[in-house]
Amino acid sequence: MTEPLGVAVLGAGHMGADHVRRLDRVVNGARVAAVADPDIGRAKDAAAGIDGVLVHTDTEAALDAPGVAAVLIASPGPAHEEALLAAFARGLPVLCEKPMVPDSTGALRVVAAEERLGRRLAQIGFMRRYDAEYVRLKSLLDGGGLGRPLMLHCTHRNVSSPPHFTSAMLVDSSVSHEIDAARWLLGQELTAVTVLRPRPSSGAPEGLADPQFVVFETAGGALVDVEIFVNCGFGYQVRCEAVCERGSARIGEERAMAVTTGGTTGAEVPQDYLVRFADAYDREVQAWVDATRRGTVTGPSAWDGYASSAVAEAGVRSLESGTRVAVSLAPRPALYADPS
Repeated sequence: MTEPLGVAVLGAGHMGADHVRRLDRVVNGARVAAVADPDIGRAKDAAAGIDGVLVHTDTEAALDAPGVAAVLIASPGPAHEEALLAAFARGLPVLCEKPMVPDSTGALRVVAAEERLGRRLAQIGFMRRYDAEYVRLKSLLDGGGLGRPLMLHCTHRNVSSPPHFTSAMLVDSSVSHEIDAARWLLGQELTAVTVLRPRPSSGAPEGLADPQFVVFETAGGALVDVEIFVNCGFGYQVRCEAVCERGSARIGEERAMAVTTGGTTGAEVPQDYLVRFADAYDREVQAWVDATRRGTVTGPSAWDGYASSAVAEAGVRSLESGTRVAVSLAPRPALYADPS
């Protein structure tokens, strides 16, 4: 392919608008061909200043727009299944933000639809796999120098949660990143989950169980714990420490500019995931564009999207019941035999 890849971006909210900007200004080999959002004003705002972009309120109109050769889905999770199936029907490669589909039953339908095609078309947007620190940690663990991984200790903090955020969303929206990262880093499926609820923070909205402490068990006998705290008030922090038989490795320590003044020293703390993971998003989308232009699909698969949804569902059941809940996965299709 010599022409830039024409991409239809579905969803023009916070994430979608940032992807429109990224495709237009950062990524090589692609152009924004269409933007779709039910709010036409929001779609127009996202596409403003970009030549040749067609703006729609309808998903299928955007997929059928002239010049569209691939799709980036950044709409709300409940709209993803319909958009993915519509893209599959047209043979269009897709980069779909997480969650691929919020419920595991719907996610499995997407897996089945792609399996019927006999080839992968979807890459799922677990961007931590493209973060430089996570990539280094993955390489270190795969190299075996630290011995067998025993535990992962994870921290995931947000300044504040959106008004619509629920207690379940701490698990199925926020912790979904740790679910995929743990599966990828360890090369193991998660087999059970227990969600513990300390006394809610005084900074949490009324009725929101925040923070939570999530413990995953893996098929290889490792444990993964996650502190999820979405109203910490002071910054956006994501950390991970791998504890192995012969050593440990930790990522996510702040390396921002330190300012000394008035007898004190302070460091900047990122306030938003688009700041903390800006480079990871850039690398993720560039890798997707490059692969698509070569006629291939790489990165997290529809199976990874399904597995994340299934584990998250078990986590929500544990949150509601206060008990350990086993994770049940469907048989893995041969199309997704490669765990990478």
